Amino acid sequence: MTQPPQPRSLADVRAKSRPREDPERLTTHSRIVRDTVDAIEARVADAGILATEPGFWRRVRRAAVLHDTGKIAAGFQEQLRPGGQPWGQRHEVLSLAYVALLAGAAGWGEAERLLVGTLVASHHRPLHPTSALASQRMLSLAEQYNTHTNWKEAFTETPLPGGQPLVQVRRGLHQELTAWLAGMFATDPTPPSAADPPLADRARDGLEELLAAWALPVKPDVGLLAVLAQGALTLADHAGSAHVPLQTHMPLDADYFARLPYPPYPHQRRAAATDGHLVLVSPTGSGKTESGLAWAARQTPTMPGQPRVVWTLPYRASLNAARLRLRRDLVPAPGERLADIGLLHGTVAHTLLNQAVADDCGTNHTTGEATAAQADQARDRANAMRLFSQRVRVSTPHQLLRGAVAGPAYSSVLLEQANSLFVLDELHAYEPEIFGRLCAAMGLWERLGSRVAVLSATLAPPMISLIDDSLARSVTLHRAPPGTSPVRHRLALDETPLEGADGLDRLRGWLGEGHSVLAVVNTVARAQRLFEALAEDARDARPGDPNAALLLHSRFKNRDRDAVERNLLRRHPERDVKETGPRGGLVVATQAVEVSLQLDFDRGAVECAPIEAVAQRAGRVNRRGRHPEGAVEFRVHRTDGDRPYEPAAVAAAWAALTRLVEDGATDLSEQDIDRLLDLAYETEWGSDWLRRARRARDEFATTFLTFTEPFHDRSQFADRLSEKLDGVEVLHHEDIDEYRRRTTGKDGAQLLAAGLLIPLRYRDLKTYRAQYDRGLRVHVIEGDYDPTIGLRPTSEAETIL
Repeated sequence: MTQPPQPRSLADVRAKSRPREDPERLTTHSRIVRDTVDAIEARVADAGILATEPGFWRRVRRAAVLHDTGKIAAGFQEQLRPGGQPWGQRHEVLSLAYVALLAGAAGWGEAERLLVGTLVASHHRPLHPTSALASQRMLSLAEQYNTHTNWKEAFTETPLPGGQPLVQVRRGLHQELTAWLAGMFATDPTPPSAADPPLADRARDGLEELLAAWALPVKPDVGLLAVLAQGALTLADHAGSAHVPLQTHMPLDADYFARLPYPPYPHQRRAAATDGHLVLVSPTGSGKTESGLAWAARQTPTMPGQPRVVWTLPYRASLNAARLRLRRDLVPAPGERLADIGLLHGTVAHTLLNQAVADDCGTNHTTGEATAAQADQARDRANAMRLFSQRVRVSTPHQLLRGAVAGPAYSSVLLEQANSLFVLDELHAYEPEIFGRLCAAMGLWERLGSRVAVLSATLAPPMISLIDDSLARSVTLHRAPPGTSPVRHRLALDETPLEGADGLDRLRGWLGEGHSVLAVVNTVARAQRLFEALAEDARDARPGDPNAALLLHSRFKNRDRDAVERNLLRRHPERDVKETGPRGGLVVATQAVEVSLQLDFDRGAVECAPIEAVAQRAGRVNRRGRHPEGAVEFRVHRTDGDRPYEPAAVAAAWAALTRLVEDGATDLSEQDIDRLLDLAYETEWGSDWLRRARRARDEFATTFLTFTEPFHDRSQFADRLSEKLDGVEVLHHEDIDEYRRRTTGKDGAQLLAAGLLIPLRYRDLKTYRAQYDRGLRVHVIEGDYDPTIGLRPTSEAETIL
């Protein structure tokens, strides 16, 4: 085999294979990454625990300059060429040799050298082995480099078949690189000496030192700071590689509250004047979103750097509606028409983040395939980094929790949780285990210098107590005063099923009288049946109205779901004070209607669910109390099955509703909602809920949020968390060709294809005979799909929470 062509000077050494016509130079890339660290520091600053480590950003900057120095190797340079042979070694391990050289020349201390070396070595792969890596057929650095490694062949002289060995780092290039590095660090280069150990030996010694240093548990603060530093370097590396700058414009301006187009409520004024953590309890339709934004606008000027706002919602199917609302209501950057609001959730974000963390080492480059793979990776990295660029983001808590659990792909997510403002909208909507984990996360966010606001119309006293107990600093509690919302509902309880003959007749009667009707049930299958039973009645009552009957649940393709939501918001907006007549129209929904959608109906009939869900469903009926009749009927039907809820939670809700009716309180006010919460949580179920939530909080904090083993990859636990909390997004088999077109080619991008995906729970994959397509990186399912009805279950399946 002939010697492959080698760079003649440092200017010829490349860090990337893109752009194809002039691949990025190693020195250029290193400068870009270092400068990106400056931008990240400007955003995060010395918030929270970072203030205890004055050298934090200096060390990340040094690692940024050194992280890719091992790419000078001839094997790596050969791999970058079109049709080049794979090297098979890890460039970051060879980079450790240059960490040792520069640490000696510049006189760094041991702690400095250790952390810089750790960041350099671990910015693509974990140091230590895990079952998750094994399942992906990937090796940790400890597995790839051990007592059996021939370090000389790996990094000094690599034998070639039938020819002279390949010298990995020629002396001239090495001297150019060390001189350039000395200039970057403003130190004198160390003159070469015959006594100098080979680079391979320095790399070996450096890796062995790191593996030993992180093999045993460390102090929690030491581990947390190390993970945050890793997040800073990986974010800088990926953002620099993608050439996606971090935005500095804040769409939420400081005078947001002063610009409200209506006189604010008292609870909004108090929220806007609160410093620090906030819990706000106020009725649906009383401006909770505006209150949360006003609180965040108040905090921003008092925090260091450039704080971010992260708005979370319990159901990922509701995220896009919230994002569209923020885009419309907040301030765009100069020259833009709408505010740029980030959206981080689901399968697409997970795929992008994992693909972005990959690099050119070890890729099977063959003619043609290499170009496609590199182009895909470049697109993935650019799209992933756009998820981080904005200063206002809408998210599910899943991606935030995952950042505390996983390895290099998600350490950037954890760093982005520093110096942030978290607005947790409708926090009540979680099972006790998930609620407890979120409370544990709040404690971590506080350590990272962030602040928390919890907004809800229905937050039971045990929940408020647990939130307060989870945060070290004081939590201000504000409640909307009595009378904030007028009496809007006449409560009626019904022992018969909602889709029974009596229930259907009542709904048809309301439609015939011209009322707009909301019917909410607990499962997708039941919603589809109820919609098909009533849709023609609604259309007959409103001839010529294309949106006279609408169905909303979670099992639509994302693009179809967005279309349904747009039609819903246009057809059933909040009632204007001048509007005096009935609206007509039918909406059948699952709990997907409970959050983020500002809807208003004349009548409501719902299946019994946990008490918070019942109250949220009521909040979509006569939303602001402007119906000309005054209070309108809101009917709760007993169910013949509790799925997807815990039977005890539904039973507690029914008992509380029954007690309220027996006491004669059928005209519902905010005080009645509070009493319903008290009655439900005073039961044995309520006591058990609190015990489970507190236990989950403590276990999650101990297991995942102590960071005593910061460089042991835990992505298998993150995958388990996904299965529990966030589910999976799948592709219908009829959309394979369109999905492939959208994700490949010159303009292909994962985000462009997200509209074709359908949310499912992991447990339902088998129901739809799901098969994982490794090429598309998504599960493909069978089943019938209709844009109006959604995905039909082959058997009764529960709504996605």
